[in-house]
Amino acid sequence: MARRAADHREQPESRQGAAGAYPGRPEPSKTGTISARACPDCPRAPSRRRGRPRSVLLTTAIAGNPSPPAAAKKAIPMFEPPSPPQFAVPSDGCDCHVHLFGPFERYPLDGRRLYTPDPALAADLIAMLDGAGMARAVLVQPSAYGTDNRCMLDAMAESPQRLRGVVVIDPDAAEAGELARMHALGVRGTRLNLATAGGKSAAETAELVDRLAARIAPLGWHLQIFATLEVIAAIAPIVRRSAVDIVFDHMGMAQAARGMSQEGLSTLLDLLQTGRVWVKLSGTYRVSSEIYGNPQVTALARMLIAANPERVVWASDWPHTGAHPHHVEGEPPHAEYRKIDYGRLLSVLAAWGDPDDIDRILVRNPAALYGFA
Repeated sequence: MARRAADHREQPESRQGAAGAYPGRPEPSKTGTISARACPDCPRAPSRRRGRPRSVLLTTAIAGNPSPPAAAKKAIPMFEPPSPPQFAVPSDGCDCHVHLFGPFERYPLDGRRLYTPDPALAADLIAMLDGAGMARAVLVQPSAYGTDNRCMLDAMAESPQRLRGVVVIDPDAAEAGELARMHALGVRGTRLNLATAGGKSAAETAELVDRLAARIAPLGWHLQIFATLEVIAAIAPIVRRSAVDIVFDHMGMAQAARGMSQEGLSTLLDLLQTGRVWVKLSGTYRVSSEIYGNPQVTALARMLIAANPERVVWASDWPHTGAHPHHVEGEPPHAEYRKIDYGRLLSVLAAWGDPDDIDRILVRNPAALYGFA
């Protein structure tokens, strides 16, 4: 496998302060505990863009949302059509990380959730993809739904050639028959969230990773992990011996402002080079204060691509759940969606690589990871 050389082995610099940190980032522990605070968290598509929708996309209010927030009762956010991407989007381009919410009377939110989102329906997602000329997407189970994957599974059943999925399961409760049904619908991985629900020791985390890997290995699935660089460095030995491929969300939550020698980044790059680890080039607003990227984000993305261009994929993180208050008790706080131009967010990719890189990141790599034909 051809790989590009990248000098990423500088000595880590001192980590003083947390400028630009995203709410909910796990805090370093002196006791070996990985901890975290609550955080925000069909027919085949044509190869050419169908054109920009003439009107805005509107998700209507849905009755039956369990204890909907006041903001949701008054108005539901409108998803504006994306501006035209500033590069030629290749045929079969894939957005590898999006979420769906609702309708809530059919898919109620988990009572133990940390936030309450507004509806973001499959129809909204499809219209957004069509407006940007993107043919495919990967649905990722959001924490607000717990292990109830019905919302995304039903959407996948409606668009079997266009959508794939990453579910959340209880390794002790998931039945083999149900996992096989999920696989037939297009599920290709399960997600472990160590960023919004930590508190486990390193030993407990290792045991959980092993149990999940044992359940999904027979299906050929991967394990997607949402964690910060500090946590990734702590679980690196577990990752190296994993029986399944590992996918890290949102650039490993590296903070662009901390530079290329920040603690944990070299470990992530080393893991990428093993060929058994993947990274999602997503969540620019999670790694920087600037939504559409900046030179520091560009440098970070280029370094990840150079470490192993065949193990990186792009994602938007639509519908862009925003920050919310720390949830302790009572009604989970309402989390508004960030107002983000999908086309402009996609256009940032043009600064990260050449046309061959873009084709690999949007088409070939997702096809290999998620099993698109």
